[in-house]
Amino acid sequence: MREVLPVILCGGSGTRLWPLSREAFPKQFQKLTGHLSLFQEACKRVSGGIFGPATVLTSQQHRFIVSDQAEDIGQPVNIILEPTGRNTAPAACIAALIAFEKDKEALVLLAPSDHIIPDAEAFAFAVERGVEAAEQGALVTFGVTPDCPHTGYGYIEVDTPVHTVKRFVEKPSREVAEQYLASGDFLWNGGIFLFGAATLIELFEKHAPEILKACQSALFSASDDLGALLLGKSYAEAPAISLDYAIVEKAGNIRCVPLDAAWSDVGSWSALWDFMEKSSDGNVTQGDANIILEGVKDSYVYGDHGCVALVGVENLIVIAMEDAVLVASKSEAESIRNVVDRIRSNGAYQASQHNRVHRPWGWYQGLNQGQRYQVKCIMVKPKGKLSLQSHHHRSEHWVVVTGTVEVTRGEEVKLLSENQSTYIPIGERHRLANPGKIPAFLIEVQSGPYLDEDDIVRYDDVYGRSSDA
Repeated sequence: MREVLPVILCGGSGTRLWPLSREAFPKQFQKLTGHLSLFQEACKRVSGGIFGPATVLTSQQHRFIVSDQAEDIGQPVNIILEPTGRNTAPAACIAALIAFEKDKEALVLLAPSDHIIPDAEAFAFAVERGVEAAEQGALVTFGVTPDCPHTGYGYIEVDTPVHTVKRFVEKPSREVAEQYLASGDFLWNGGIFLFGAATLIELFEKHAPEILKACQSALFSASDDLGALLLGKSYAEAPAISLDYAIVEKAGNIRCVPLDAAWSDVGSWSALWDFMEKSSDGNVTQGDANIILEGVKDSYVYGDHGCVALVGVENLIVIAMEDAVLVASKSEAESIRNVVDRIRSNGAYQASQHNRVHRPWGWYQGLNQGQRYQVKCIMVKPKGKLSLQSHHHRSEHWVVVTGTVEVTRGEEVKLLSENQSTYIPIGERHRLANPGKIPAFLIEVQSGPYLDEDDIVRYDDVYGRSSDA
């Protein structure tokens, strides 16, 4: 059987799962169902068997999270960086063009990074069933057998038993969804596609030539960026449109393979509650907090610290994080994105950043802040290295809590270990690195009239950054 090249789409901000999912660290990188993130689960799902090396399409903002999480599970991936997000149609076009360049008969599997599909064997079996149709020029999609009249999913009407696609329907009303379920002719749209690279390129030539032209130009001007392929700026000229609207609904030869496995696109907190195993009272609890429920029913509760207690309530979503708390009715879960828009319009960082901010060298987390000072915890991963930098408005004290760090201060370079400290005056060039084999943890105390992250002058950075990203 011909090898299938998996391409994992790893964009999006997952605002409907706020405050756990935020733009800088969205839902695909969160561990929602176990010890692996949704992205890591997606990588595992397309490894071995009929699958070839995986490629990940992601943003420059997320590229180091992608590489770190792939490395953590021992699965290397090829990374393609989008200069700007343009939805799934341009992404699919790029995937087809790259695969076609390597093998004119290549088969490509386009899959989201943020779906839950626990049964990897059933998933691989479904893909195998679609290979013959894809080799014969069909565009193959995968439909999930519905178990309820869900109104948050798209539907595919199929002509059984050969499963030729008759039409796609976006998020019907409850009444219509019940009719679909009763007919037995509709499947949920899983948003996963299998196609010959040449087939999809021909479809773009016919139905969306402007996307094809922009993507060809973006590949022609692409460049190597620390081992990743950075698409050229002309990628932004492609219309931002989904593959469904640009190609799939216009194509003639579409087949649908049933995916006989549990599935969720985790589009909201209520969707996650639907999917998870529940207590006898219908509750789901997750996170590191001490969660106490008294007389609570049919609710989802997540806490990342401290104690979270609910008494005498039903059908709630409660997400208690260190810097943000969400309380919502399960029936209004789709409205959470409106809350995020309001937070963003107020200029608050909670719309896009977590209190713990991930960087390619590790992370930092705010602990306390007052007038003219703030305290942070810093983790530098093994072999991680911050940029050589200085600040116009703040000085810094570093105290090593665990591990060993190499500190550059002016012309001086020295090693500091547990309980040792150093002081960085305003304007002094400095750098922090971890030469060891275990993560290094420090406490940083900043003082000065201006403490925001944009007070950074960079002189050298091994990750190619020029801003505070």
